[in-house]
Amino acid sequence: MAVLKLIGDDVPVAAARRVALGAQGFAGGRPGGRIDVRRMRGAIGAAGVLQVDAVNVLTRAHYLPLFSRLGDYSRDRLDQLSWAPPRELFEFFWAHKAALLPVEYFPLLRHRMRAAEQQDWAAELAPEITAPWAVVIGMRRLQAERPGFVERVLATIAERGPLTAGELSPDDVRRKRSDPDPDPGTGKMWNWQDAKIAVEYLFCAGLVSIAGRRNFERLYDLTERVLPAAVLAAPEPADPQRELVRIAARGVGIGTAADLCGSRGHYKLPTATARRIIGELVESGELIPTQVEGVPKQSYRWHQAEDRPVDARALLSPFDPLIWNRDRTHHYFDFFYRISIYTPAAERIHGYYVLPFLLGDSLVARIDLKADRSTSTLVVPTITPEPNASDLTESLAAELRLMADWLGLTNLHITATSPLTRSVATAL
Repeated sequence: MAVLKLIGDDVPVAAARRVALGAQGFAGGRPGGRIDVRRMRGAIGAAGVLQVDAVNVLTRAHYLPLFSRLGDYSRDRLDQLSWAPPRELFEFFWAHKAALLPVEYFPLLRHRMRAAEQQDWAAELAPEITAPWAVVIGMRRLQAERPGFVERVLATIAERGPLTAGELSPDDVRRKRSDPDPDPGTGKMWNWQDAKIAVEYLFCAGLVSIAGRRNFERLYDLTERVLPAAVLAAPEPADPQRELVRIAARGVGIGTAADLCGSRGHYKLPTATARRIIGELVESGELIPTQVEGVPKQSYRWHQAEDRPVDARALLSPFDPLIWNRDRTHHYFDFFYRISIYTPAAERIHGYYVLPFLLGDSLVARIDLKADRSTSTLVVPTITPEPNASDLTESLAAELRLMADWLGLTNLHITATSPLTRSVATAL
């Protein structure tokens, strides 16, 4: 087993890459045998957070990180852990984006919920306040124009919850789609009904939680009716931000301060707070300063993170914690990756919903995938290997077949045309 050099020495980028993969649960490869809840918990713990996204061209984003690490596991079981009592995960907005987190993290985020409830957007804590811009702007208007409205929304949930945002209009006042946005500057995607603004504020403040999903639409209920009583009664740590940095450091393995707690990290912190905590963790020996080859800024290694051989095979979600920091992915894997779902069709290079293919400790190809549920087919419109990639055929064919089986799709259809795609199609 290789051992990383310590303070003051350079860390080869290949070693940093293996550390990052190991921290995210890829070093040992996928487990054999039945994937039980214990193994699912381990994969969730390694990933740290499961980002939630509405795009469903392949499958919902939060399902994919566990597939990448475990293979053929039960999505229904993950749903139970997330949205059925006794739940082990809870949903929170902008822990890292919208994400599912272990319930034991709830006390670590109470200070963020209090800050959101107080709407002290200009405070030193403001970089941590987990509220979308529509909530910030909309709540300023609601307080001035509709005093008491938020309280009526909360009372409706208390009486009738769980409810969707569309079911929450205490006075039955609703805007039409053609009406102008009452909160200029929020953009079309944030042109929410007032009840949606109110309930999302209550969600960010921790007063309501996501009780479940109906056709993937959030169901809101009082937090005390959603989360286990033991979680709600758990004391808040004296320094919850420090605990969040520890969690991020374990999940990142090795990275800069921005990788740990910047805007692309697990939990964004104010710059001064991040510097203080990182300094304290360096002094305690939990973070070890290192210099990663090719990365000009100071990096830090979690003291338990190891450089171990990696023999992985996985298709990675665009929202996987391993690669959601695109700059770090570029540095560590020499893999320039940007999501294409918001790119106009004529400007897309590799396809629409493109998943990087991890083989060994390298990202070796980009695979565009679509689940055609009407024909029970996993469609592969594009396969783009990296310039120096070789011997991908058997591994990629096996991974595509595994994914089709996991999604319950009977057929697998490769529509792309290239020497590699023809060889993969033949292998299948």
